[in-house]
Amino acid sequence: MKQHVQRAVTGLCAAGVALGLGVVAMPAQAADDDYRVLVVGETLGFRHSHIDDTTNAIIALGEEHGFAVDVWDPPQGTSPGQPSLTLPSTPFTSTADLSKYATIIFASPVDATNNLDPNRPRLLDDTELAAFQGYIRGGGGYVGLHAATDSMHTVPWYSELTGGSARFRNHPAQQTATMRVENPSHPSTEMLPTEWVRFDEWYNFTTNPREDVHVLITLDESTYNPGSGRMGADHPIAWCHNFEGGRSWYEGAGHTDASWHDPLFLEHILKGIEWTAGVVTGGGDCVTFNEVGEIVGGLGDGSVRVDKLGADVTAYLDAAEAAADAGDHAGAIAVLRQAKGKAHGLQDEVLVSKIADLIEWQEGLLS
Repeated sequence: MKQHVQRAVTGLCAAGVALGLGVVAMPAQAADDDYRVLVVGETLGFRHSHIDDTTNAIIALGEEHGFAVDVWDPPQGTSPGQPSLTLPSTPFTSTADLSKYATIIFASPVDATNNLDPNRPRLLDDTELAAFQGYIRGGGGYVGLHAATDSMHTVPWYSELTGGSARFRNHPAQQTATMRVENPSHPSTEMLPTEWVRFDEWYNFTTNPREDVHVLITLDESTYNPGSGRMGADHPIAWCHNFEGGRSWYEGAGHTDASWHDPLFLEHILKGIEWTAGVVTGGGDCVTFNEVGEIVGGLGDGSVRVDKLGADVTAYLDAAEAAADAGDHAGAIAVLRQAKGKAHGLQDEVLVSKIADLIEWQEGLLS
């Protein structure tokens, strides 16, 4: 396990440097076999009944798989919280204090800011938000579960972290639907059937996050009634991405209490936790074409040689993305190998590594 973690830490820190981010150390516990995570269930709006089940399930997963769990879920207004489990005071005091956690899990912490009133109290105040931003930018992990997208609507940065600025819009009645695994080679999806039939509460989002995230699972709207917020043929429901030096993983299912007693669903969640903590890698590590393009764009030094190589790599990336979007994964791989060859000339290890991730992702889609 330590080898996987150390590789992830090194890659994340290097990526942060390449993007010009303020990088601090990866959470210390992630360098050991045992590490610590934080579950956030604090609720200022509608409280989801699954929060208690989710917390207990994650505690049990930690006991079985070698990580400790802290909980932040104090009583708030009509929300009973979890007073027997919660920390005595907010853990979002500073980036340094949060760095004890390998990842932070937001378990549907609704804060009723969906009316977009900037004066309405939100889940994290300015000081807490700054601590959290520093933690992510320092290589921290984030797991968003179900209504994690229905929190801090007035903080654009948070919606970018959860994925592509997609926020919860609405949902139809709970019903059975088919989830389709789009990337079967990621650690959090490799155990899933290609067509995963589940009963749950299916979210519609304010926007499709695909352009900014690595989609893991989509919903087939032909298998259920999505209601007035239908998203159409492309309805992502689970995704991940590398964001400002950190790792973000989101699963929109999990509203029902029964989800948190389902071994397959829990294995899926476990691997999402472990991926954000840097414990497991694979399946392209949630890289996106946009992410790699931004790295290339940041390498220009004004010299003819670098600018020419950068332009060549960008052209290859554009061609590979077009092939991938058209379902020609073999074609995408062939072009990406050309891009990787050119990238060596730019002498940037992060860029070469990220293009290798794109190749690994596309190779997984072939099988």
